[in-house]
Amino acid sequence: MTRDLHFAPEALLAQLRAWVECESPTYDALAVNRMMALAARDLALIGAQVETIPGRMGLGDCVRARFPHPKGNEKGILVLGHLDTVHPVGTLARLPWRVEGNRAYGPGILDMKGGNVIAVAALRALIAAGAQTPLPVTVLFTSDEEIGSPATRDLIEAEASRHSHVLVPEPGQPGDGVVTGRYAIARFDLEAVGRPSHAGSSPGEGRSAIRALARKVLAIDALSDADCTVSTGIVSGGMWVNCVPTLCRGQALSMAKRQADLDRVVERMLALSGEEDGVRFTVSRGVTRPVWEPDAGTLALYALAKDLAAEAGVVLTHCSAGGGSDGNFTGAMGIPTLDGLGVLGHGYHTLDEHVLIDSLPSRAALFAGLLMRLGA
Repeated sequence: MTRDLHFAPEALLAQLRAWVECESPTYDALAVNRMMALAARDLALIGAQVETIPGRMGLGDCVRARFPHPKGNEKGILVLGHLDTVHPVGTLARLPWRVEGNRAYGPGILDMKGGNVIAVAALRALIAAGAQTPLPVTVLFTSDEEIGSPATRDLIEAEASRHSHVLVPEPGQPGDGVVTGRYAIARFDLEAVGRPSHAGSSPGEGRSAIRALARKVLAIDALSDADCTVSTGIVSGGMWVNCVPTLCRGQALSMAKRQADLDRVVERMLALSGEEDGVRFTVSRGVTRPVWEPDAGTLALYALAKDLAAEAGVVLTHCSAGGGSDGNFTGAMGIPTLDGLGVLGHGYHTLDEHVLIDSLPSRAALFAGLLMRLGA
């Protein structure tokens, strides 16, 4: 059945353009909700029973779409994606939708609107062909993956527990690869509290929180080694240039291939808290993604995908990848999870973000094949 499906690049690009031009940065709940509404409509048009799940923590809503199936509530396939991006509204002015040769550009096009579009296209094509997937299919689009999924982890885990397989259309890996495991990730909130004074007439009476945090950033970066990386990505402090700054805050990220390595660095990070030269420094642990190591169920899922790709003449590789996804949660739960099923490209999270157009139809076909083979 899936060999007879045709995925026209022009049609895929048309839908992808509409999604990319609906900008949806995580922290702009209204923008994310506009994107959720667009996705909900597209899913409803192909016959899904769609519901919007209200957001929390000031973040956007989520969309869950269930497709009618004769097996009803039997455990089936969860298609898991996020519609938030790292690009602020207005990025289209600097990274407009454009097609150049085999590349299509736009904010969020690779991470991960391209993958979500090919997943929906796969479902649309199967339904149009009158094909019935062996297992029920649910699509869950979430709103806060780019900040570690603090408001949706419970929803993701609850939904995943009602399914036997999870497919995650995050960006594919270089060399036409997919993801069968992901590193452990921890985020940290940093805060330095100093003592104010006038920066011009009495600077020596104050204690600069900015200077103290700057020193700590160097200490934090020095914690990185071959097994676990640590980096500070956000720093903000001070209100008046003529005042010695009293408060400075930041955020740091740590990533490790093994949970034990992450736990070791977490302990060292938390030990940085304390007071020095009149400045109180505090490290608090933020959201965490557990390590996901491939088990027999995930590797069996990969083997099926590999065979499907081989039928199309593609050698499908796999790896454990740095950079988290919501697949961390489902994989760590022991649910067979295949990640990195989205389109190929480069430059996500940058102003060079693009997808390779010829990967859209091939990845859509692979996704459709998995939907038809799982449970068969």
